Amino acid sequence: MAYAALMSLEHTLSGRLLNSPLTSLTNSSAEIIGSVYGEVISLRKVVKELDSSCSNINRKRIHVLDGRIRQASHEFEHVLESYVSTRFHSQYPVVDEEDEETRYSFLFTLDLEELKQEIDSFTQNMNTMKSAYVHELRNSLAEEEDDDDDDDDDDDDDDDDDDDDDDESSEMMIGLADQIIDIKQRLPKNLSPFTGMTVASLLGMCGIGKTSLARKTFQDPIVSIHFDRRVFVTIGPKYRLTRVLLDVAKQLIDPGDHETMLVNEEGGELLEDGLRGMIYKSLKDRRFFIVLDDVWDKRLWYKLAPSFPDNNNRSQVLMTTRLKPVAEATPSHKYEVRFLDKEESWALFRDKVFAPGEECSRELEKAGKKIAENCEGLPLTIHKVANILSKAKKTVDYWNIVALDKQNSVFRDAYDQMYKKLYPSYEYLDQDLKACFLYMGVFPNTYEIPRSKLIDMWSAEEFCERDSSLRNLHQLQSRSLVMVHKTSYAKGIKTCRLYSPFWYMCNKEANKDKFFHGLNSVDDASEEEDLKNQRRLCIRNNTLFGIRDVYDSIKSIATVRSLLCTGPYHQYPVPICLGLRLLRILDALNIRQYEFPMHVVHLLQLMYLSLTFEGNIPPSISKLWNLRYLIVCRHMTIVESDGKSSPDLPTEIWDMQKLNHLQVMGSDLPHPPCEGSLLPNLLTLSDVSPQSCTKDVLERIPKLKKLGIRIELAPDANEPLSCFDHISHLRELEILKCVIVCPKIESEVVDVPLAPLSIFPPSLEKLTLSGSFGYPWKELSKISSLPKLKELKLQCYAFQGPKWEVHRDEFPALEFLFIEDIDLVQWKLKDYKYCFKNLERISVKHCYKLEKMPSKFGRNLRKIELVYCNPLAETCAKKLKRDREMNVFNHRLLLDIHSLQDV
Repeated sequence: MAYAALMSLEHTLSGRLLNSPLTSLTNSSAEIIGSVYGEVISLRKVVKELDSSCSNINRKRIHVLDGRIRQASHEFEHVLESYVSTRFHSQYPVVDEEDEETRYSFLFTLDLEELKQEIDSFTQNMNTMKSAYVHELRNSLAEEEDDDDDDDDDDDDDDDDDDDDDDESSEMMIGLADQIIDIKQRLPKNLSPFTGMTVASLLGMCGIGKTSLARKTFQDPIVSIHFDRRVFVTIGPKYRLTRVLLDVAKQLIDPGDHETMLVNEEGGELLEDGLRGMIYKSLKDRRFFIVLDDVWDKRLWYKLAPSFPDNNNRSQVLMTTRLKPVAEATPSHKYEVRFLDKEESWALFRDKVFAPGEECSRELEKAGKKIAENCEGLPLTIHKVANILSKAKKTVDYWNIVALDKQNSVFRDAYDQMYKKLYPSYEYLDQDLKACFLYMGVFPNTYEIPRSKLIDMWSAEEFCERDSSLRNLHQLQSRSLVMVHKTSYAKGIKTCRLYSPFWYMCNKEANKDKFFHGLNSVDDASEEEDLKNQRRLCIRNNTLFGIRDVYDSIKSIATVRSLLCTGPYHQYPVPICLGLRLLRILDALNIRQYEFPMHVVHLLQLMYLSLTFEGNIPPSISKLWNLRYLIVCRHMTIVESDGKSSPDLPTEIWDMQKLNHLQVMGSDLPHPPCEGSLLPNLLTLSDVSPQSCTKDVLERIPKLKKLGIRIELAPDANEPLSCFDHISHLRELEILKCVIVCPKIESEVVDVPLAPLSIFPPSLEKLTLSGSFGYPWKELSKISSLPKLKELKLQCYAFQGPKWEVHRDEFPALEFLFIEDIDLVQWKLKDYKYCFKNLERISVKHCYKLEKMPSKFGRNLRKIELVYCNPLAETCAKKLKRDREMNVFNHRLLLDIHSLQDV
């Protein structure tokens, strides 16, 4: 984790010292910081070179250096931040809310000459470690050292215990039989006799059965007969090309001829050219089947391809990999190995636990099925858990205890046994992905992490820039590390989490590297060595704050920079530990407070703050000059007669120049206090009331990309709202969501809509309108011409009336249309060829009156989803599908219908 530590130090030197609005550095101090800053950047770039280094460097020595750099960086950063904090609080010990000067003028002079000895020592230490790091990157392992360090490169289905490998392979195949048939059908027996060599890839996470599938296919009698030459080679993340070529050659050449292989007499090394020639000659004019198992390098195929002649006779190369970029780097067919379903999981589990003929009671079967389900469909986990339970007493009570919790000792022991196979997935991650991956372990194991929260937290922790956060998440997914739960219409990630074995590994590695420490019980806070020097504390049981010993233990850890309260929501207030002056991240949304905790405003380094409380946000919030994310939820809301449910934000919010994300439920962004007021970095404004959407406010947030408006109507409210009148001033707005929280459903279209539509900015890409606004369908013409609108969601009587006609050239860029709880009866397209040109997916839910849908759409339409709609609408959709299938130029249309008759 050296890279993340250096990134943190880099941001501290630059953003919190050199460019801080609070500090005025003396000339010598600025030079000192500038010099250290340059050294840190230089070392970070060297550490980043590990991503592109050769595969056979000494990872063990690199890991030791990595730990030394991490520790030195954190210690030096702590010295700097402690010094600055002490200097500041000595000058401004108390914030007086009534004193304008102490409220807004915090500038103080900083002279770092007092730290010269620590700075010089750190700089010298950095240079020494940089030289050592460069040396390790430039010098690869000797062949014999490489042999000693190959234990991590086993294929993902080998066993660590004493079980017979063939037996395990047979058991592992129980849930994979249909996949073997599918793979064999993709082999070239059905192709033309003169088809050239083809390449296929088996893609899936560690332990899913890729190697077993490949080996079973390799050993299949039909495959044996069909191919003249067969080769099975395991590669691994740390391979030598010469060794791979040698392994291939040994399986092609008679054992008696091994001694004749070309050897470099001077260096004793096998000559690549000689091996390539031997392989090429052995395969020439032969039909061959080659399995390259556990491939990590996407360049490997192109290094090996010249050795394999294309005999134009349906030869096959099959690769297995856990990395999507590897599978997509070759001109190959990609086959994603699936997880086992519940029945397959139970079958595999049962066959491993019980001996042939051994009985299984109904109660034991019920518990066993739950245990198997908790293995998440991963064959390797099922095998390990079953192996442990097969050696224990098979009692219903014990199995029920195991089934109750994935963190039971049985699962932990299983994950420990899998650790060696899982670890390379982490070890060989790019440097800028490692912290992102480990950080996903702070959330509860079964918690579905919203994508937006995850990338916001990564950005606040400064692991990566906000713009690259989503790319990092997709890269983790492409490496088979992330379980995606919910997806958007374009198959983008909405919620996700780690697979349980990886979650366990993340927590283990994070604790060891002092990256974060999870607290589930009092015992977790009693081990001083575990808590010492931790950077982040993850509170998974929020009641722990109410225990004095735990509270004091947390308060004593000066190195903590993030306090993450990820336990279940706690509706009764407990005292959050706010004595950690150098805290940067405080995520306490799951702990209710009666009022804003005033000690928060002394946490000057805060960049991310999320709280749940009632009442006002104090003006002194502006003291948090570095705050980027402010999120406030309310335990309950009471709508007053004027439609307000929460107090206004303080005017001083306009002084918080670094804010990127502002979400305060139901509150108003106040009128700017002066002409120069501006929030230049605000990108997201959520849960604000319509009163915030004035011209004066919106003009002062020029970079806003996402706006969420929350309308809470008073019972007797009837005045129209002007929340859309000035939206056009947001020239970079991409996402707009407006929701009426408690809508009043009108039976007919109203004369004056609740919030009349206006001119929307042409940059808008996603629009959601939910609630009884009372718009007639013709009002959609104010939206339909937006050139970049890709996603439109209309919910809960946002538009009313029996008929919607879409005209020529409307919705030119729309890709996804979602309609829910609308009283629409007839939906027509005037000219289907010239409207909805790019529409790919339609989802219609709970539209019970809908009788007629368009009979034709543009050729890009791929899916229609109908959920509990009128049967007449279902008939229209089915006819549309039949008509489209008659035209070969249309995309295949998927129809997903959930009928009321099925309920």
